[in-house]
Amino acid sequence: MADTSPPAKGIVIQPRLLLIGGSVSLFGILIAAAFLWMVPSGASRETKAACRGLKADLPVNGALCPGGQPCALPVRAPDFTAVDHQGKPVKLSDFRGKVVLLNFWASWCGVCKTEKPALGAMAEEMASDDFVVLALASDHNWTDVLGALIEGLAPSFRLPEKLDLGAALKAYSEALPRGIPFKVLLDPPSGDGTIGAITAAWGIKAVPESALIDRDGTIRAYFVNKRDWESPVAKTCLRSVIDE
Repeated sequence: MADTSPPAKGIVIQPRLLLIGGSVSLFGILIAAAFLWMVPSGASRETKAACRGLKADLPVNGALCPGGQPCALPVRAPDFTAVDHQGKPVKLSDFRGKVVLLNFWASWCGVCKTEKPALGAMAEEMASDDFVVLALASDHNWTDVLGALIEGLAPSFRLPEKLDLGAALKAYSEALPRGIPFKVLLDPPSGDGTIGAITAAWGIKAVPESALIDRDGTIRAYFVNKRDWESPVAKTCLRSVIDE
């Protein structure tokens, strides 16, 4: 008797389709691997391009470089200890794990005061647990520092003619009742000098200058003279290091 049952169905594997599918999968894996390899390079290029737009690719002075000769970035940021407004010692290395924009300035520096509004606006906008702005003042006392902060950040406020520490503190609380969005540290000069001891140890002879330091304590960008810290290129430069 003939078998009239329908033929058994099964999975038919076509070698040609299997070969094509395997090739497509392999191509996808190669593309993914290439992308992962390129991401760090792309991020590095973004950092360099954005910071180069701020003219931050110049050789840094020899005081920051091995051998004492001007060199290219990146270089290690020398640690230091300065004091805050409460007289508390603060180390640069205390901020390890954060990206730091270190701004060297002084109360007697007019350009420094004109830079402060943009620095303050940027620091407030970009405030986070990953980023801090430190302003290291080459000044002998806090009276001069407070007066300069008022002049820079609240220019319409009228300072008293005779300014001592008490009057400066009172004026500061009135002119800037919300405080300021960056940390200020004091770097007193030696004797009758105008450049603070820490600032001078970094090889700086005139202010303002700024260093962008990554989480590991390495200087990634360096800026001589003031910058418009509110500009899109400045924020891109900063974020490119923060987001790494």
